[in-house]
Amino acid sequence: MQFVGNSLTSNNMKRIAILNGPNLDRLGKREPEIYGSKTLDDLANDLREQFPDVAFEFYQSNHEGGLIDKISELAEGDCDGIVFNPGAYSHTSIALRDAVSGSKIPTIEVHISNIHARERFRHHSHTASVSKGVIAGLGLSGYGFATQALLG
Repeated sequence: MQFVGNSLTSNNMKRIAILNGPNLDRLGKREPEIYGSKTLDDLANDLREQFPDVAFEFYQSNHEGGLIDKISELAEGDCDGIVFNPGAYSHTSIALRDAVSGSKIPTIEVHISNIHARERFRHHSHTASVSKGVIAGLGLSGYGFATQALLG
């Protein structure tokens, strides 16, 4: 596990994982009218600036199994919370739902777009019911709001 903060990592520094699912590696290029022009690197820089006393770990995978493996790894470590944008997998993956539930790590699901204002198949999320909360439609700001919620 690789949590990295802006200052010396201490035992009392909160550790938050930012997980992103399929196609989110294309942020800034893919459908900017829906997802905006910022990249995942921009998001990471913004969060580190906004929360200098948090150690973040950033992970993105287009593969369901990679995300499940990362959640399992985090469950075995000292992760204080997960901000998770499962992308389209939120609508299809019982396996990710079970990974989040089984991890016992407080998780907030984030969607950049308002999934309830889009196609009907996006209206249901399997992972939402095992998450502490869901933030949708607030763009990349949702990641900051989710981080703040996890910090209490």
